[in-house]
Amino acid sequence: MTVTVHDADLRQPSDVARRRGETPGAPELVTLTAGPNRRSRIRVPRYVRRAIGPLLVLLAWYVASATGVLPADVLASPQDVFSRGVSMWSSGELPSAIATSGMRVLIGFVIGAVLAVVLGVTAGLFRFGEDLLDSTLGMLRMVPWVGLIPLFIIWFGIDEEPKIALVVIGVVFPLYFNIYGAIRNADSGLVEAGETLGLSRLGLVRHVVLPAALPGALVGLRYALGTAWLALVFAEQINATSGIGYLMDNGRQFFQTDVIVVCLVVYAILGLLCDLVVRLLSRVLLSWQSSFEGN
Repeated sequence: MTVTVHDADLRQPSDVARRRGETPGAPELVTLTAGPNRRSRIRVPRYVRRAIGPLLVLLAWYVASATGVLPADVLASPQDVFSRGVSMWSSGELPSAIATSGMRVLIGFVIGAVLAVVLGVTAGLFRFGEDLLDSTLGMLRMVPWVGLIPLFIIWFGIDEEPKIALVVIGVVFPLYFNIYGAIRNADSGLVEAGETLGLSRLGLVRHVVLPAALPGALVGLRYALGTAWLALVFAEQINATSGIGYLMDNGRQFFQTDVIVVCLVVYAILGLLCDLVVRLLSRVLLSWQSSFEGN
């Protein structure tokens, strides 16, 4: 690449003339030739780079199993896990369990999300709501989920209700705190500008506060979906007769590490799919927002 610049950009004309014994005059042109473009290197697609980490873990697992460093009674080999997963899927056992667990997460998530939105908006928009709710929910958040299982069994029995209730608890807190924090972190300058333009309180909430809080709310949604599946792992240990957790518990009783790993992989894939849905939703709802995406 060739770039032409004025010599005056590099040196004063009087200096050039003095060195050459000439009278200072108009600046002359200097031609600079740039070297090869260093950015012309091969770029690896992002999906390939994202897959490197999991593939390295899978390779290390395979090597450890093949060399006997990781015995089969401690952890089944990748081949055994894959074979078991195929057989469980072919028999219909795994699809049925996924459908049952998915329904529990869906019901629990809907209930928890509605509660979190109502509580978060109330505490975020009104000082009385904040005084009434925030400290109480902050205290309840510190109670461990496992400690609630005996109470849920006493209150709801041993059917579906305690499982769904545990998922609700897992969804409410992360979504509430993100919505509440996002509303309170809305730019006060934008609020003042809206008031100057004559927006009513409802108009400020609709056109200024809630759009400003949307990015934080979507972060909470992403986190809440992850904790919903995490809560389900605990929930399906409560006298379950179906679901992914039920299969995993059976695998534990019969020392079937391949079944346990298959169930864990299914949990991970389902959680990853939910995370992908939230990412796509964020791109659609936040298309107006420009953000830093890394170098």
